[in-house]
Amino acid sequence: MREDSAPVELKVHIAHPARMYDYYLGGKDNFAADRKAAEESLLAAPELRDIARENRAFMQRAVRFMVDAGIRQFLDIGTGLPTQRNVHEVAQEVAPDAHVVYVDNDPIVLAHARALLASPGRGGTRVFTADLRDPDEILSRPEVQGFLDFREPVAIMLVSVLQFIPDRDPEDLVAPLRKVMAPGSFLVISHPTQDFRSEQVLQVAATYVRANAPAVPRRKAEIEALFGDFEPVEPGLVQTPLWRPDHPFIGELNRIWMYGGVAQKK
Repeated sequence: MREDSAPVELKVHIAHPARMYDYYLGGKDNFAADRKAAEESLLAAPELRDIARENRAFMQRAVRFMVDAGIRQFLDIGTGLPTQRNVHEVAQEVAPDAHVVYVDNDPIVLAHARALLASPGRGGTRVFTADLRDPDEILSRPEVQGFLDFREPVAIMLVSVLQFIPDRDPEDLVAPLRKVMAPGSFLVISHPTQDFRSEQVLQVAATYVRANAPAVPRRKAEIEALFGDFEPVEPGLVQTPLWRPDHPFIGELNRIWMYGGVAQKK
């Protein structure tokens, strides 16, 4: 596993989901391979740009909700590229004392994070490279153990990342995270589904396979099960625009084939 001070090797010739997502959002931190794969996906489902924007907005609303509930510690796994208001920006805007740890397996995220951490006022933010497939490793890292206090409530965020674990039962990865969370903690999950527009969803999944980033959409019941016995925050697991929206959603709801939800450990 690469340490934060090690040189970063950017495999720009291979498409990566984080950079494809950045492209959907209109970001500039992507390469030709990412744009090619993203455009192929957009041909199958032009709504991907809207899905990405709604997913990002869901994340931001969830963070604001948890800050209002008193959460001051955030572990964001599979964070992706720093673009369009991140967890630390939303949380620290209201609670400057909030601590945020980012984890991602894409080296370019680390490269951007180094610049982020060099900025004034970012003392409450940490980042390192690791893989969700090894949750115990993530939890044991000094960037986590020395910065977050799991005796107190924490928010763990798995926003649009679990679909990229096609070869494992995601419960095996989420359960160790739930186990270490103190009562009062929150778990945030968003995940694509094939409950809507299944033909387009499967076509998009095929493009991700060709981009060497296999993705698995899941049914609502499968995603709900990942919260374990945590208590859902109203309105439960819903399509992302419907989770405590700031404004009524305008558009075709069945085109947003992404669920999002927040649940609390009692």
